[in-house]
Amino acid sequence: MKEESVFQFLVWIQFVRAALSFRRPVGIRTYGRHLTPRLSALPTLPSHLGWLLMEAPTLLVPALIFHRGKHAATAAPRLLLLLFLAHYFHRTLLYPLRLSRRSSSSTPMPLVTAVLAALFNALNTYIQLRWISHFGFYPERWIRSAQFAIGAFLFVAGMAINIWADGVLIALRKQRSSAKDSVSYRVPYGGLYEFVSCPNYLGEIVEWLGWAILTWSPAGLGFFLYTVATLAPRACAHHRWYVDKFPDYPRGRTPLIPFLC
Repeated sequence: MKEESVFQFLVWIQFVRAALSFRRPVGIRTYGRHLTPRLSALPTLPSHLGWLLMEAPTLLVPALIFHRGKHAATAAPRLLLLLFLAHYFHRTLLYPLRLSRRSSSSTPMPLVTAVLAALFNALNTYIQLRWISHFGFYPERWIRSAQFAIGAFLFVAGMAINIWADGVLIALRKQRSSAKDSVSYRVPYGGLYEFVSCPNYLGEIVEWLGWAILTWSPAGLGFFLYTVATLAPRACAHHRWYVDKFPDYPRGRTPLIPFLC
């Protein structure tokens, strides 16, 4: 079977996974505060090591496949690669480092969750980078187009929101782990936290919307839809948890999108 046929099949699998996740979210209880007792009974890793393990393929796979693409030497694929790597350099190395240095109270991650996520990330990295370097085609003028500028703005803005929002949560975890009182969780405030419960998820969704626009591809669209299908239900679960746990939780906040939902 030709690689192109396999590639097309894998892209369609992305859309199927997104549709199934919209219909029956399964990622809510695989890590963090919503972890099921069944998964928590399995072998676990410290959260920062879990993140490192599951995101590692996003930095390893590009070294194996990108240079093999027939368009790998052109400007647009290289710029797209830099954006992709910028996100995952932070996610794979800097974010776990921030967790390990500033928080000792994070919920351990089940080993099976980290391994399954690593497999997904390896596959998704192959799909995204094989598209931009080989199956897709981006002429030189693409990087001067309004579409590229809009996509790049959304990608960078979403990444900035995600990093900032994660930083707020990490700081709260540090306060929680060093607190002498019985407070186990604290409500985040400031910035987008005044409007939504999960700006970190909002930032990541905006980021991959930017990627879908940048690449203008079924590969990018499929990953964006899967990101929404995974993070939107999790944001709603977080929001319900906050409302149930804190009687004075700000009622004007929405789970994910300011003023809407």
